[in-house]
Amino acid sequence: MSKVRNQDVLESLRQRFNSKIWAISEPYGLLTFETGKEDIIALLGFLKADKGLDFNFLTDITGIHYPERELPIGVIYHMHSFRNNIRVRVKVFLEEENPVMPTAVVLWNSANWMERETYDYFGVTFEGHPDLRRILNVDDMTVFPMRKEYPLEDPNRVDKKDFFFGR
Repeated sequence: MSKVRNQDVLESLRQRFNSKIWAISEPYGLLTFETGKEDIIALLGFLKADKGLDFNFLTDITGIHYPERELPIGVIYHMHSFRNNIRVRVKVFLEEENPVMPTAVVLWNSANWMERETYDYFGVTFEGHPDLRRILNVDDMTVFPMRKEYPLEDPNRVDKKDFFFGR
């Protein structure tokens, strides 16, 4: 049982950041909200440093691509408070042409490789990162493989035509 509830976290965030958080929801009990890239480091720092909340563990940083959205590239942060046994998810959405975020390495050293992976797969540049380069793909790769920029199947494949299946 958590000592701090989602409502308590939300209340603390609203007192400090008010209109700088939006799209608040609780899918499966996980407090989730969005913020802007200019506020992300202050918000993450607040969640980490606040003694009542104590989100001391950065579980993950990852990306997502929604090509149909106005701001299609998302960076998602998952944090955990071991003391309070509660988790939160923070989302930031960026433009597709030049997605740039400030680095969270200033708060957690563990953000280093997570940000490198997000850069490698989604092309998000983390300003101030100590060593931002590809981590899982080859260095001379020019695309970001987790972006939904290409059709899932080759439209020229003949083995997928209906007449091969009696249709």
